[in-house]
Amino acid sequence: MESADQIFREFLRQRKLKFTSERSAILKSVQGFGRPFEAEELLLSLREAAFRVSKATVYRTLKHLLDAGLLRQVFFGQGKQAHYDYTFGELGGAEHDHLLDLDTGRIIPFSNESVIKLRDQIAKQMGFTALSHRFQITGRRAEKSE
Repeated sequence: MESADQIFREFLRQRKLKFTSERSAILKSVQGFGRPFEAEELLLSLREAAFRVSKATVYRTLKHLLDAGLLRQVFFGQGKQAHYDYTFGELGGAEHDHLLDLDTGRIIPFSNESVIKLRDQIAKQMGFTALSHRFQITGRRAEKSE
């Protein structure tokens, strides 16, 4: 199986683009998040790690990663701000969904086989073949009783 690095390199090569050190750093940073993130958050983490990369390079590279199928764009709650979710590898490559904590803004990825089975069952009943889905639970963490 190809690695994300190999997939991204091949994607760029086919478009006659270079796999630069900046693009490599962005890919590694994206892989390290383990949760959906915003572009500005990515830029900040790169700068904190002492990578000199422009905002334009980050946004262009995110677009390339989306087009290469290594990221997907997700939107949470009423917000119009796009988040990016790494879709290759462990939790990223598996079907997964999200919990959004309204109090903290925390986004928690989860995977549940029952959700996937239900998706496939509904699609079959409607004469479809499900290829993917997006499922988001919005709420608040239950208070602990003492």
